[in-house]
Amino acid sequence: IQEIMLFPSGASSFSDALRMGTEIFHALKKELNKKGLNTTVGDEGGFAPSLKSNEHAIEILLESINKSGYSAGNDVFIALDVAASSFYKEGKYHLSLENKVLDDEQMINFYENLINQYPIVSIEDGLDENDWSGWKKMTKTLGESIQIVGDDLTVTNPKKLSYAVEQSAMNSILIKLNQIGTVSETIETINLAKKNS
Repeated sequence: IQEIMLFPSGASSFSDALRMGTEIFHALKKELNKKGLNTTVGDEGGFAPSLKSNEHAIEILLESINKSGYSAGNDVFIALDVAASSFYKEGKYHLSLENKVLDDEQMINFYENLINQYPIVSIEDGLDENDWSGWKKMTKTLGESIQIVGDDLTVTNPKKLSYAVEQSAMNSILIKLNQIGTVSETIETINLAKKNS
């Protein structure tokens, strides 16, 4: 999983959410240091320690939430940016930390188990950007309880979003101006997303 993120939905304002995130970030750094893990930050500002599993990463983050005085599952939830296309090869998902090779249904079951165990409310790019049948299954299975976010799937492209809506392949979209390239196409995609809830 590329990124495991904080989702401070219990915050009363943006500044409150930012404060919560900052406090948890510093608690996480202390926790990683205490465990002898790397606290170097990556390109997007997150820690990138070598961990035993994806679940290990979630558990350390949950510890840090609780040590910051917040309640995981009430004040702060977890969001995943999986970037599954980066470990999709020959029709299978290769989870190297877990030493597993999964098909789309097994990958969806993997997420379902995580959701049942942890306060996860959002999964971005959970399957490969060309695995449209898998995205349909994932949205049908998990879409009532969490956000299924298309980023690599739709790349802020109105044609791809139209297809995703037609296929019921996701229930949320990430909008990035630099993906489609023009303000007009970005606005068209935003309007299409709003029109389709």
